[in-house]
Amino acid sequence: MTDKRQALVTGANKGIGLAISKGLAQAGLSVWMGARDRSRGKEAVRALRDEGLDVKFLEIDVADDKSVRRAAEAVGADVGALHVLVNNAGIILDLETPPSELSMEDVKATYEVNLYGPIRVTQAFTPLLKAAGDARVVMMGSGVGSLTLVTDPTSIFSTVNLLAYTSSKVALNAVTVSFAKEFEALGIKVNAVEPGHVRTDLNNNTGFLTPEEGAVTAIKMALIDQSGPTGGFFGSHGRQPW
Repeated sequence: MTDKRQALVTGANKGIGLAISKGLAQAGLSVWMGARDRSRGKEAVRALRDEGLDVKFLEIDVADDKSVRRAAEAVGADVGALHVLVNNAGIILDLETPPSELSMEDVKATYEVNLYGPIRVTQAFTPLLKAAGDARVVMMGSGVGSLTLVTDPTSIFSTVNLLAYTSSKVALNAVTVSFAKEFEALGIKVNAVEPGHVRTDLNNNTGFLTPEEGAVTAIKMALIDQSGPTGGFFGSHGRQPW
């Protein structure tokens, strides 16, 4: 066991997840870099270890109950508490098909990762979060998860109409509030963040922000002290509308 503060980032082998892992490790945390692909995950870990950072690989498929349970057991066998959980893993399966034609298979698959994934991971790691006493949970949301922004014609997010992805992120905001209400009395803070339009594989690298820029808010919310907020939705310019 170790007294060093522990963090877990899902979907950590590339993009924003990799940048968040690096930022948290640079802040002095020991970071479990979660990924479902063992080869890519270990390659990402090696790259950060070569920079002298304290990171390790954790095999976890957030869409698979057994995989998540195994991951929680593995972390629990090595450390006594988890101080930061960043539910970053997410997918977009279809950027073109209109809502009326999108297959239910794609909708369900998207929800398994983007919505059910954060729920099952947070539930599985709740004992370790409680053991930390002052843990932080960060849900990687999106501007399209804000009903206010997607219905505001002056917002760039109103130009997006992705049935599965958008609705999964709207629901994730509600999940954030639910966990925040339960955990508040325990000193555990739970917030959703909006990274901005980041260049990642998720959007075929069409964004205008770097992964490092997109990771800033998530890292900030992962490191807030006891005076920080809980149950909120935050972006680079502060609190975002639901």
